[in-house]
Amino acid sequence: MSEQHIKEFSYHIAWRSRSRRPGRHKSNQRGMGMEFRGHTTLLSYPDPRRIDIRQTIRDPLEQIHVRIFNQKSVTPVFVLCDMSGSMQYGNTRKKFEVAADIAQSVARSATRNRDLVGFIGFDDVVREDWLCTLSARPHSIFEMAENLRTYAAPEVGSRGVVETVRLLPRERSLIFMVSDFHMPISDLEESLVLMQRHHIVPVVLWDSSEYTDLPEFGITNVTDPESGVKRTLFLRKAYRDRILQSFTDRRKAIENLFLRYDMQPFFVENSFDADLLSEYFHQYVAA
Repeated sequence: MSEQHIKEFSYHIAWRSRSRRPGRHKSNQRGMGMEFRGHTTLLSYPDPRRIDIRQTIRDPLEQIHVRIFNQKSVTPVFVLCDMSGSMQYGNTRKKFEVAADIAQSVARSATRNRDLVGFIGFDDVVREDWLCTLSARPHSIFEMAENLRTYAAPEVGSRGVVETVRLLPRERSLIFMVSDFHMPISDLEESLVLMQRHHIVPVVLWDSSEYTDLPEFGITNVTDPESGVKRTLFLRKAYRDRILQSFTDRRKAIENLFLRYDMQPFFVENSFDADLLSEYFHQYVAA
């Protein structure tokens, strides 16, 4: 996808950034912002441009007072991308292609906000060959996302999600966790516990053909893309209904887990719409 066709979305954070680097988010750093913080003496904050004449006149100790303000700062933004075998699936487009759209949209949106953006890929391990360190320039992520579109995943799982936390900064970050979440709930919960200091946006990639295009009667062969195990199934209506119900139950289990940690999942089925992600932030993330 050419860079001019990448669609942005609007996002904001619900906490105060601690970064000293100027940006567009509320912070607790003193600087040249517009958010009034209070007064202090000129000796404590030697900026004559901020002298408050009225406050200075009121001071019985005759000290010169200045106004202090909070600046707006940047915040780290990451894409955590599942590289496991199940992400290879897709009827018209592979999940990897949709994940690439999302990664490029995140990178473009973060750059517009002057935020630093990084990328971490994982399967059963953290993939050192699919890492982009935090940067104000998103070109490496654009290129990596293009490579993701044609990536052929081996038969591997996603246990590495637990290890991704070691690559995240101590500073609170905005993290887009992109996956189909066809992983053990215990692994997912373990990773969420380790990442509680960060703000996680779970982006759940599903393809409707995974569960809606099954015949009501007949024999079909299926292969687990993460373990390579092959099975032959004799489908009938009752069995097909059980499969559909299992996907409904799985969706509910994913939602319940994320909501337990105060994370609203964002479901993407078949294709990514940046406008819907903007609505997600307006609806679920306090400004």
